[in-house]
Amino acid sequence: MDYVGHRVAQEAAREATSATTPFTALNFILLSVLLYTTYSTVSRSNTVPPLPRGPPPKVFRTYTPRTLLPFNGQDDGPIFFAVRGRVFDVSPGRSFYGPGGPYANFAGRDATRGLACHSFDSDMLTEDLDGPLDTLDGLGPNEMEALQGWEETFMGKYDVVGKLVSVADYNASAKATTADAFPANGN
Repeated sequence: MDYVGHRVAQEAAREATSATTPFTALNFILLSVLLYTTYSTVSRSNTVPPLPRGPPPKVFRTYTPRTLLPFNGQDDGPIFFAVRGRVFDVSPGRSFYGPGGPYANFAGRDATRGLACHSFDSDMLTEDLDGPLDTLDGLGPNEMEALQGWEETFMGKYDVVGKLVSVADYNASAKATTADAFPANGN
């Protein structure tokens, strides 16, 4: 019996040794899952998601009534209009200012008098696109106050993308700029 007891003790010791070995198939699988999870978590935290593209930059420029006219929202284009010399990009309000909207007649135009008078009539718009800008003659204090309210609303809501000048003022400015760039005396 001594032999049997000794043999049982040997087998028990071998099973205990093999059971305490950390390199079992199950431990190998669990270690692999743990390493993969750690790697994917660390590698994901180091990668920065791409930033969404914003709208194209808006360039401040000088418009005349004729050069402002194409910005009327047709063919999903931008919608600009002027109020007292400031040109606003009202494209985010396409449902109001775009084709078919209640203020569509102001798109691509100087809307100053129409807004001041709360009128959408076409006679409120400047007919002569190459003539002087509307000087707002004949508007009373109530109309000027209403106009100021509209201006404040637009300033808080929309981007100013330019200024509106008459064709004569634009041409005079262009001549002055050319004269400054190319002085007659060669300096």
